[in-house]
Amino acid sequence: MLRPIRHVIRGIRVIRVLMRHQALFFVELLPVSPPVRRLARPWTGGRATRRPGQRLADALVELGPSFVKLGQTLAVRPDLMGSQVARDLARLQDRLEPFPAEQALALIERELEAPVERVFARFDRVPVAAASVAQVHFAELPDGREVAVKVLRPGIEAKIEAELGFFLWLAEAVEYLFPHLRRLRPVETVQVHALWTRRELDLRLEAAAAAEFALNCAEDEGFRVPYVDWERTSRRVLTLERISGTPSDQRARLIEQGLDPVRILDRAAVVFFNQVFRDGFFHADMHPGNTFIEPDGTIVPVDFGIMGRLDLDTRKYLAEILIGFLDRDYRRVADVFVRAGYVPIDEDRDAFAQAARAIGEPILGKPLADISIGRLFGQILTVAEQFHMQQQPHLLLLQKTMVVAEGVGRALDPTVNIWQTAQPLVAGWIARHLGPHAKAMELAQDVYDAARRAPVVLRRLEQTLVRMERQQMVLKDRAPIWLFLALAAFLLGWTIR
Repeated sequence: MLRPIRHVIRGIRVIRVLMRHQALFFVELLPVSPPVRRLARPWTGGRATRRPGQRLADALVELGPSFVKLGQTLAVRPDLMGSQVARDLARLQDRLEPFPAEQALALIERELEAPVERVFARFDRVPVAAASVAQVHFAELPDGREVAVKVLRPGIEAKIEAELGFFLWLAEAVEYLFPHLRRLRPVETVQVHALWTRRELDLRLEAAAAAEFALNCAEDEGFRVPYVDWERTSRRVLTLERISGTPSDQRARLIEQGLDPVRILDRAAVVFFNQVFRDGFFHADMHPGNTFIEPDGTIVPVDFGIMGRLDLDTRKYLAEILIGFLDRDYRRVADVFVRAGYVPIDEDRDAFAQAARAIGEPILGKPLADISIGRLFGQILTVAEQFHMQQQPHLLLLQKTMVVAEGVGRALDPTVNIWQTAQPLVAGWIARHLGPHAKAMELAQDVYDAARRAPVVLRRLEQTLVRMERQQMVLKDRAPIWLFLALAAFLLGWTIR
């Protein structure tokens, strides 16, 4: 009983903030009666000078950390509020006031179970950054190494859980009141947003992601990942190597330092390819504020709270989809979506192929430097949802990452698309993993794996027959040989599959 009342009160506050920022423009998208639209019109920003997405971003910042994260989630869903609003939300930065240093120090001492003076030789009380869920302080270790210490906001877990509960209640209400909006899956969108947000609340997971990322990229020239100080890391405190460098979008400053933006772009393209296709583990929030260029041109990322992971099959499907678009083979694109299980097998593939053509032709007709593969991928995901594709969080993360990577690339050199540099790498990967030789090797590996499992399968079969005999579920003179062979064939076939 209290839950709806509590959420209604919170909803009234949300509406008041949106009204103050003239950010109720999305009411025009809802199937509400004309009187309701007229009532909301003064706060839709019809005469405002700033774009709707900019006004909405300001309102979300005022509403709190979960709302900021929600805005970042909506930035990869242009089908909800339009491409321009999504682009404005994609530039949404955490602009919250820092919390007092005394609270940060108390939390560090509680988490690390030692006085700050013993843990750090120097600790800067003034934070260098204050984000939605944490803030960062620079410090120095007793051995002289410079580090960055990330500290969660006090009480942030409870606050975010309350806000996530409100989002879920609101999404459920939208699906109940407006059935035709269920195709947009607001409940699933909130659930994905909640999953990403909760992962950011355990800084040990971020430390583990940084460590795995560093291991994957250890041999990559011109790219490195900051080291993790595990001794000074816990659930609410993360200590990483301090990075000094230039944000990746400051082209003029990089040139002043004697660096070549084109060479940096080439490295960035290789890094992006390695993350997505080689490793299947990528940094999903690599905007300019999280990517720095050191004086020697080395690219160094920070903030590993949002990482994406793709298994080998998914990477192969992505490669096939990419080939289908570049070859303008839209039927192949539709077939891959069905074969991957993203779209139900009973959907009209010809209609899907036609929709893919409507997206691909206007984009692929442009010069290669002007093509946004990220936008193309985002639009095909939107179309696939209309064919009842279940939401794929890892694909949404990848699409967001592709758009951000292309934006960073254009900031370094507007005349070159990061895809132009990565294309030969992707083509080589496709040839290795989708060519005849690769398929033969995959078949041979499957046969080898089945052969290795055969003794175990036969032993389990024997144990099963013994149990059946003991339970008098077989004939007294043992099961006939055909039963044994049938079960063996079934189990071997299952292992091969």
